[in-house]
Parts: sequence; C-alpha cells; structure tokens
Amino acid sequence: MITTRFAPSPTGRLHVGNIRTALHNWMLARQGGGRFILRIDDTDAARSKEEYVDAIRADLAWLGIDWDLEERQSARLDRYEAAFAALRNTGRLYPCFETAQELEVRRKIALGRGLPPIYDRASLKLTDVEIASKQAEGIAPHWRFKLNHDEPIMWDDGIRGPQKFDAAQLSDPVIRRADGSWLYMMPSAVDDIDMDVTQVLRGEDHVSNTAVQIQIFTALHAAGFAAQTSAANALPSFAHEALLVGREGKLSKRLGSLGCDAFRERGIEPEAIIALLARLGTSQPIEPIADREALVASFDLSTFGRAPAKFDEEDLERLNAGIVHQLSYEAIADRLPAGMDADGWHAIRPNLAHIGEAADWWRLVTGPIDVPAFNEDDRAFIGIAAQSLVWGSNPWADLTLALKAATQRKGRGLFLPLRQALTGMDHGPDMGELLPLIGEEEARARLMRAAALQG
Repeated sequence: MITTRFAPSPTGRLHVGNIRTALHNWMLARQGGGRFILRIDDTDAARSKEEYVDAIRADLAWLGIDWDLEERQSARLDRYEAAFAALRNTGRLYPCFETAQELEVRRKIALGRGLPPIYDRASLKLTDVEIASKQAEGIAPHWRFKLNHDEPIMWDDGIRGPQKFDAAQLSDPVIRRADGSWLYMMPSAVDDIDMDVTQVLRGEDHVSNTAVQIQIFTALHAAGFAAQTSAANALPSFAHEALLVGREGKLSKRLGSLGCDAFRERGIEPEAIIALLARLGTSQPIEPIADREALVASFDLSTFGRAPAKFDEEDLERLNAGIVHQLSYEAIADRLPAGMDADGWHAIRPNLAHIGEAADWWRLVTGPIDVPAFNEDDRAFIGIAAQSLVWGSNPWADLTLALKAATQRKGRGLFLPLRQALTGMDHGPDMGELLPLIGEEEARARLMRAAALQG
C-alpha cells in the first residue's frame, strides 16, 4: 500500500511551500488509495511549541488535507535510542569533539584551498585513550554517521530521474548533538522504516539529504534494526520537486511567511489554494478546479519540471474568483449577509472575487443606495419607467421592452439610466435577476426618486 508522510517541525506556522509539500503527498496517497501520515518532527524541544502543532493541524483541516495517522517524534525517542545502539554496534557511528568554531575554521581552510567544505574525519583518528581522556574532562561528544565511501549512492528519482552521488564528496552527518538531542537525518529514516513509508516526496533542497539517508536506511537494515517491519527489505521511492520562487523569479521572503492566516485575511478560498498548488510546477494547466477528485486523478509526477515553480499571487486571485463563481449557496450560506437567499447568491456571485464582497453587493437590494443626478432627458425617461413598471414573472424584460417601444431608446441609452436609478451603479449583477430581489414597491420608489433628481 502506498504510504506518504508530511513531517513539519512545529517551530513556526506553515507557509505556502510547506502547504504544497503536504498537498502533493496527500494527493499521491489518495490517488493510490493509500495512507497519508502527519508526522510532527518535534525532537527540537527548545524550539518546538504546542501552539504550532495545533496551528498545523488547524491549517491542514481548513485546507481539507486530512490524515490517516498522526505520529509525534517526541513519543518515539526509545526507537531512536535503539537505532543509535544498532548503528554504534556495527561501527557506523563515531564520537566527535570539535567545537562549532573549530569546524568553521576547517571549513574556511578547505574552501580557501579549493576543496569541498566537508568534514575531514579527524575524530576517526582518535584512540580509545584519547576519547576516554576527553570524556574524563567532561567534554561530551556529538555523533556522526560514517558514510561508506566504497558504496555509490544511486536512485531513480520520480522527478529528477537517475541520481548518483559519491559518498566521499559528502560530510559524515551529525545525527546526535553533544547534549543528547537528535538531528533530522536518523530519526527521519527510522520513522520511514517503522511507518512503512513507501514514497518520500519533498523539495529539491533535500536531494543531498536523501543520498545520506539511503546509506542510513541500508545500515539500519544491515544491523537488523528493521527486521520486524514489512519495509525491512525495501527503500522508499524518492522524488524531489523544484522549490517555489516568487513572481520576480527568485526566492522571496514573503513566500516564507505567506500562510493560511494571510490567505484567510485576504478572503482566499482553500479550494483556490489547492487548485493552484496542485499543479504549480507541472506542465498541466492551472485552472479553477474545485473538484478535488479530479485534481487527485490527474496528479502525475512525470508532469513536474525541473525549473523553479513560480508562485504568482495574481494567479491565486484569478483562481479564487473562478472558484467563488462555482460555489453553491448551500456551501457558503453561513458566510453570507443576513437575508440573502439562494436567488440572491446566484445573482451576485458572478461579480465576486471574494465571498466577503457579498455584503457590498447585497446593499444594492437592501439599500440605501446613492443615485446620481440625471439630466432632463434621462429624468423624463426614468419617470416613464416608473409608470411603465408592471410586475410579472420577468419584470426587467417586460420593462425594457415597453420602454424601447415607447421611447425608441436602445443599448446603453436604454439600460444604463435604469441601472443607475435602481442600483446607483454603472455595472453590477444581471438586472433580470436583481430586480425581483429589490421588489416592486422598492423598485418603483427608486425610479420615482431618481426621476425627481435634477443635474
């Protein structure tokens, strides 16, 4: 069974890039009838906050991204200890005692010599006596995973195609800090094994992490750590999608802060966000598709490109208007102004870019309205309209036909003064739908008031 996961760290709010990753993993799972796991990567106790965990859940729920299982890394520390012991027993972990300052100096020296700034494995040369001496001094080590330089790292990426890394060109990753806390690399691999994750879909900034984690997966399997799981003999499939950039074609700080709160404040519908992010970075057309099943059915990693995916807020606004125009009255009735019924929603819906604008358009029905002053000819014409108004099944059509015959007016000269007199505006909802909502008595009163206004 296909199993995917979204693994945010609760150190802040979700932003648009996180949302896109979550959505694509959710779509991949739903398309295959599989599982989507929400995994809270909260091993960083100092920065992780429960309020962010709650916010992550709330944002995903608002977007309609549901999960089949939730896991917390903070509840799985015993598994990481077991994996640590297994890797240490097989010689794949080693203690290191350099300070951050010492490592930075070495990195600069390597760069100055034109060498890759990777760890030089100096701690591997320490003898048992030297290690014991440092520990006796109270110096706690951090721990690195020893990459196998003789083992080429290869995988067929679902988006980038065949990938190959030389392990000797990568730093042995730190997997545990001197204070005993865990870094990302090993716990993530342990979780993927234990949770039978079959597909890892994430940003291209994780490509080198994947190279390292493939060796961690292999080492855990070799150590017998994963023998009890159904995934014991398999690695997940990996795919890395291009990162989001702004409209200007470069990474934007705004994209790192643009999240669900900002979307809600602007009146953006979750369906619009989903429609945009579902296909952003692919060769498929971005359209205001509210049917999630259709989006899921069309999801295809082979359509993803290697070029950066451009997030354009104007596209989001365009999609939002298109989505709003599709929403049924039943879906949003509780968000509409008091008194607006299904006929009212149907009348004003084509004029909306955001549902929050409904109240402004509904005032054309409920009033009061500000009517412009008309010239003498238009006032006379509107006076005839007040007298000609007959209330039947289609009062607007009846009125305009009668006026056309009586005054010989047509086109803009016929329709614009009537719209202005009845709504106070030059444009707006279809008058054939709007006039019955205004009602006969109020419509006649508005026409009579407008006929009396002198320019």
